[in-house]
Formats: sequence, structure tokens, C-alpha cells
Amino acid sequence: MTLLPDYSASTHAGTPDLLTAVVGATRVAVAERRKLIPNGQLEREAAARTPRAEEFRAALARSEGFNVIAECKRRSPVRGILQKDYDPAALARVYARAGAAAISVLTEPSFFDGSVEHLKSVRDAVDLPILRKEFVVTEYQLIEARAAGADAALLIVAALEDNILASLLASVEALGLAALVEVHDEMELERAVGAGAGIIGVNNRNLRTLEIGLETTARLIERMPGDVIAIAESGLRTHRDLVRLRDAGYHGFLIGEVLVTDSAPGRALEALREG
Repeated sequence: MTLLPDYSASTHAGTPDLLTAVVGATRVAVAERRKLIPNGQLEREAAARTPRAEEFRAALARSEGFNVIAECKRRSPVRGILQKDYDPAALARVYARAGAAAISVLTEPSFFDGSVEHLKSVRDAVDLPILRKEFVVTEYQLIEARAAGADAALLIVAALEDNILASLLASVEALGLAALVEVHDEMELERAVGAGAGIIGVNNRNLRTLEIGLETTARLIERMPGDVIAIAESGLRTHRDLVRLRDAGYHGFLIGEVLVTDSAPGRALEALREG
């Protein structure tokens, strides 16, 4: 078993930078997967799928209720194993019954114990729009997302240079997917808007330090363009959190650990949505 760095404490001098570590591991993992499944084969698999990008956007833009992207996630670098008997398909069905607007499936293997197979199993289990949550750095991962049945893919601005972000957004559109473009400060928000992102997620968790600051979503919504679908991410634990952020201008909420770690994730989601 490979021992991963301990990210349970905030990053200070000498403490590993999670984002850099995950992106590095991702490049190695993608190179290995490409050897097993070349681009041509993957493109043929992707062509057999019909992603529903507009349904993903519409599910998050609804004006009534609380639009929650409920996350399937086995492990966290901070908290370790979140759900011992993790079954993403069963969890997704629970989320669907509890009123989730969409499902997020974390597929990163080295730090989160995810896999593309988890995404495929969720696609087979539910009819809701599905987001592939991954540290995307190459077009290959976007083709993978479509081939596995995703309707949308996460792009993290902090992990991408401007030219790569623009190129990946163009690939997302060409593949018929939607993109949730994640930011966590003003400069990243400006870069996302400049690249033409139509759905922007504001992450309260800094992926370099792992610190959570709930003021991030409150601060950045003031700079969010009116035509963007705004999503709040991380650190959301109560119905009151969702009410406050919806009133501030957020359209949807990506929520994972508070659901996955609950003994009754469906009831936890209902409580978040209904109070």
C-alpha cells in the first residue's frame, strides 16, 4: 500500500501542497490509462453516449427549492475513509430519492479512492445529470468522462494555465458536455469569467492549504456576473447555510462529506434541502 502524505493539518512551510501533488499523480495515472485504452478506442466509446449538458445546467438554474449536487466520495485526504462500505450506485439512488438535482462522482484514484468505474455504475443507477469530479488536466479525461456517462466535468482554475483552461473549455463544448469551473479567490474568478465559463463553483476550501473559509462564497458572489450559474462548494452543513447563500445569489450547492459521513445520507440531504 502506498502511504500518502498527511493532509489533516493546514499547509504551512514544509507541508505538502495537495493540489500540486494530486495534479502530478493525475498526469501519471492518465498516461497509464492511455496505454490501456488509446484515444481512438476511448473516442469510439464516447461516441456511443449522448451527454445531457443542458439538463445539467437546467437542474442547477431552477429558481424553486435548493439545487444540490450530491457527491459520491469514498475518501478524503483530510478525513481518510468516509464510508467503509462505499457503494456509489446505491448512494446515488439514495440521493435521487432525497431530491438531489444532480450527482457528483469523485473519480480521482490516488488521494480519493475514486475511479471511472464508479462513474459508470452511477450512470447505470440513476437518471439524474452527473458531474465527473476530477482534477482534469488533459482532453483525454474529458473524453473519458463522456465515455463513462457523465454530462458535465469539473475544471479547477487553480490547476490550469489560461491557455489550457480555454482549450479544455472548448473541448468540453465539442464533446457536448457542460463544465463546472471551480475558483476560490478573486483572481481565479476573473480568469474563469475571462475564459467564458457559464457555470462557476466557488470553493470555500483552498486546495493548496485545505483551509475552509465560509466567507469565500459570500465575498466572491459580489463579483459574479449576472448571467453565470453560481454554485457554492465545501463547508456547507446546514439548511441555514443554503438559505443564506441562495439569498446571496447562489443557484446551487455541491455537498459531499456531510452527506457521505451521515448514517442516513438521504435524510441528511432532505434536512439540508427542507430544513
